[in-house]
Amino acid sequence: MTAILNPATAEPIADVPAASAEETDAAVERARAAFPAWRAVAPADRARLLRRLATLVEEHHEELSRIEVGMVAQVFHFYAGAVDKHHGETIPVAGGVDMTFREPLGVVGLIVPWNFPLNISSWKLGPALACGNTVVLKPAELTPLSALRLAELALEAGIPEGVMNVVPGKGSVVGQRLIEHPRVAKIGFTGSTEVGQAVMRGAAGTIKRVTLELGGKSANVVFADADLERAAASAPYAVFDNAGQDCCARSRILVERSAYDRFAELLVEATRNVKVGDTELDETEMGPLISAAHRETVASFVETEPLFRGDAPGGAGFWYPCTLVEARPDDRIARDEVFGPVAALIPFADEEEAVRIANDSVYGLSGSIWTRDGGRALRVARAIETGVLSINSNSSVRVSTPFGGFKQSGFGRELGMHAMDGYSEVKNVFYSTV
Repeated sequence: MTAILNPATAEPIADVPAASAEETDAAVERARAAFPAWRAVAPADRARLLRRLATLVEEHHEELSRIEVGMVAQVFHFYAGAVDKHHGETIPVAGGVDMTFREPLGVVGLIVPWNFPLNISSWKLGPALACGNTVVLKPAELTPLSALRLAELALEAGIPEGVMNVVPGKGSVVGQRLIEHPRVAKIGFTGSTEVGQAVMRGAAGTIKRVTLELGGKSANVVFADADLERAAASAPYAVFDNAGQDCCARSRILVERSAYDRFAELLVEATRNVKVGDTELDETEMGPLISAAHRETVASFVETEPLFRGDAPGGAGFWYPCTLVEARPDDRIARDEVFGPVAALIPFADEEEAVRIANDSVYGLSGSIWTRDGGRALRVARAIETGVLSINSNSSVRVSTPFGGFKQSGFGRELGMHAMDGYSEVKNVFYSTV
């Protein structure tokens, strides 16, 4: 059994059995048995079932919100609409007709993290199911409850038994078995870069398809001509949302030197106003970290007196305050993923240096550019080696647009129609007419 803790109180809220390798094999076999019938479901009927699941998520919003829910219903509505729009093509050739088909892969293993467990599950489940695959989903050990409830709603929506299987347990047991299982055609993984490397090694044995969404150390680049008040007011929420436990967190704030002092002043004031506390209260903007061990890891990054440290509740719970640290590009806090509410503030001299510092990272997931100069905005956006960028905004994720990283932030894309490509194979058929 795994005890699931409320991170705000450190008290147990549930006990969840941890599956064995044998139970994982059984789930794969259920998915394999369900695959032929599921792939044969007419596109319109598959879309109807996904819409029904989306509607049930909406109807259970209050219940799911107490576990964790965000854009989940939107994701399932989007992929319900995408089922019959993921087209093949015809290609002009001599002597006949050439056409392509999009075929499902089979059984897909999905491994998701603890920071956005239900959202990220839906990002993978939506396109996987829409393409006609069956799935075995392994939620994070610390946060399995939302995925288990979603599986119940899937059955209620009419999705057949065996199509969506949720198997909670240790990554070293359930996750590893999915990665190595010869009947699992693909792994969709979100998590740390270190574990992503192990996923790739494990998948090599059976030449599995792999989609990886990994770590990040995203740059929030603020030029002196930007709307500094707006950029500074937005910056804390680009780091401290979800207590900084977000691979998209813009935790490197790069500021043009001529505007640095003014921006730092504005940023400190904006950070001071972030409301940290009881997650049951509507006015709360930031809650606790996931565990005591993770809090220790986050604290280890603050090696010098910070520019600013906010307030956080004391007593029980895994609380950590919003923290701003002035840093140099080579400092550990400016290079490694903290995954907590800590931001590094770094000055730069000009556009060339801003791009150089932003790119001086093994990661390339997300980021922002703040400037009133449209030409500069596009030049910098093209120059930064990052998968998802916003100009005069700190947003990263939309249901209809592709999401994913460069470099060691992973490969493949989630969300939008691009995600469908990762859960299907292209089959080419030539039909002779001579």
